[in-house]
Amino acid sequence: MDKLETGGASTIQPTFSIVAPVFNEEETLPHFYRRVIEVMEGIGDPFELILINDGSRDGSFRTMHELHTRDPRVRVIDFSRNFGHQIAISAGLDHARGAAVIIIDSDLQDPPEVIPQLIVRWQDGAEVVYAQRNRRKGETKFKLMSAAIFYRLMTRITSISIPHDTGDFRLLDRRVVDALVKMREHHRFMRGLSAWVGFRQEAVLYERQERFAGSTKYPLFKMIGFSLDAITSFSHLPLELATSFGFVLAAISLVGIVIAALLRIFTGAIVGQASTLILVLFLGGIQLIFLGIIGEYLGRIYDEVRARPLYIAREVLD
Repeated sequence: MDKLETGGASTIQPTFSIVAPVFNEEETLPHFYRRVIEVMEGIGDPFELILINDGSRDGSFRTMHELHTRDPRVRVIDFSRNFGHQIAISAGLDHARGAAVIIIDSDLQDPPEVIPQLIVRWQDGAEVVYAQRNRRKGETKFKLMSAAIFYRLMTRITSISIPHDTGDFRLLDRRVVDALVKMREHHRFMRGLSAWVGFRQEAVLYERQERFAGSTKYPLFKMIGFSLDAITSFSHLPLELATSFGFVLAAISLVGIVIAALLRIFTGAIVGQASTLILVLFLGGIQLIFLGIIGEYLGRIYDEVRARPLYIAREVLD
């Protein structure tokens, strides 16, 4: 591919950094690149496009390498394996040099044409500008309903206000980015962290598109894991529920013991072990559930105390 003449743009301090995680998007990447470049060149300020290859198994990295060779404004971080979407975003923030950083998925569900609206809000003084979906094309009723329940649940059980119907598509001021890169927790929920840090936050409404090509990278089991990361990162409510439920069951058990004793003494009504066995199985199931909840928190603590790096980059193309 011929090298694009950019007037030494790669050595100029960029005003904007576009951070885009990539996982098996070989077919979409050229179209994503073209649309981002058209939008950012229309704005006129220096910019860089940071693509993070999150262990893609197709030809995504080859395409990214070609784009970097052609256009020095494209920078590439190649992970040694798949570390996950949220970690890929974190790597992009670590390497971003712009005064403002725009996070966007590379599957074109979030249209790059919305970026100028985010920038206008930033220029007007907002420090976090999140893109809020007022319509979502091509998504199932189950996905829409589960997303609505998740965000409303997070609002009720956490002390932070995470805007409803938002994803990771947002603009962050440099001060916000500097605060976020100091946070090195492994089980990350970036949209929660960007709400937690505070600063002046504003919304831009947009219509989310269908995937340009390929299949979703967030099947049901990944969405469940993502939800667990979000809940355990920002709420102790599951642990508090375990404690409260334990006290309730203990109180019921005491009442049950008194009633059983009275029935046995005066009526002889309690005969055999069937009811006892059912009660033991019920309590055993409840205990295992809450042991699992405690295990989720302990597992995350274990991940943190090992202090392993968030990611390992095989190669960085600057």
